[in-house]
Amino acid sequence: MTAHKPGDPTTLNRLYGRSSGHKLRKGQQELIDKLLPAIAVPAEGELTAQRLFGDDRPLHLEIGFGGGEHLAHRADLLPDHGFIGCEPFVNGVATALAHVRDQRLANVRIHMGDALDVLRRLPDESLLMVYLLHPDPWPKARHAKRRMVNDGPLALIAAKLQPGGELRLATDDPTYLNWSLMVMQRWTGTFEWLVNQPGEWLRYPSGWPETRYAAKARREGRVPHQLRYRRR
Repeated sequence: MTAHKPGDPTTLNRLYGRSSGHKLRKGQQELIDKLLPAIAVPAEGELTAQRLFGDDRPLHLEIGFGGGEHLAHRADLLPDHGFIGCEPFVNGVATALAHVRDQRLANVRIHMGDALDVLRRLPDESLLMVYLLHPDPWPKARHAKRRMVNDGPLALIAAKLQPGGELRLATDDPTYLNWSLMVMQRWTGTFEWLVNQPGEWLRYPSGWPETRYAAKARREGRVPHQLRYRRR
């Protein structure tokens, strides 16, 4: 893999593979057909808080929200903040839409597609928080360039985070954990690793719920690690 200097927004490739799984149930399809268009991120143009939510509230972005339980929990916890969730898989989007409906969350916008498309259209220094929870580890070495924790995507995330904003990363994959620590070490001038006590990265910070994916990892003997980085 070609090395890049921190801050070099290199060409960014699509970071996911297939976009559909099992056939949607009737109720799920109705959510895709009716609710998603009402809360979808606009397909074009700059994505300001004013455009998305009608005011200048703090913005959060979740990259690959899976079933949306973390996204819904955070949105419910902070109703005066705006949450943008990005997920390419239609089944996950349908599950997240059910959370939005059932919890009556007016502060969520969803993009069914690549998070990089959304990141590019956000104003610089517009995000308070970015969440990257249990991303696809792309375990084969030849696919390492597809990992979200790479210099190109990190340059984009750094540009969009406010000074003092936070990047939260979780993984239960040892290879991805080691990779992430190695890559983030190159970014110490931009991101400060928030770890104050031994073993802190094995515990969930306040307001960070355990997702179904993390719970499954624990049942199968894998250890989720939670990393927090502050934008300097």
